[in-house]
Amino acid sequence: MGMNVGYNKKTIIVKEYQLDIGTVQVFDDYIVSTFDDGATLTLERAYQIIGISEIHFRGRPFGYISLRKNSYALDPIIYTYLRGLENLKAFAIVSKKEIDMHNFKIEKLFYKRPMEFFIEFENAVAWVKKRVKSKKSKK
Repeated sequence: MGMNVGYNKKTIIVKEYQLDIGTVQVFDDYIVSTFDDGATLTLERAYQIIGISEIHFRGRPFGYISLRKNSYALDPIIYTYLRGLENLKAFAIVSKKEIDMHNFKIEKLFYKRPMEFFIEFENAVAWVKKRVKSKKSKK
């Protein structure tokens, strides 16, 4: 019965935001977004999410997980703005859909920073946490 602290601990949502296109959940060191079917992620809406990140992670590293349960459109220009977020250290996309895997290749070209595609949400979280942690220790 060793000290297994943190392993069994339930992941706690710090705050949840309902946007007009879906949900943004803020955790300790990452954000998870789930958008509605048929939604369009415009630059204006991306700014809302950037704003949320600034409230919770000003000056400290964090990750972003895009949980793609639904199909929605996204303006790739958004990535040129996200690239400018110094403290965004990891960007993960989670989906089981072929089209999202295809889109990921394109999105990656726009983003030009660490971005990974996952089929399992847990794997995305593990990767994001690892990247954020490694950035924290290199302060």
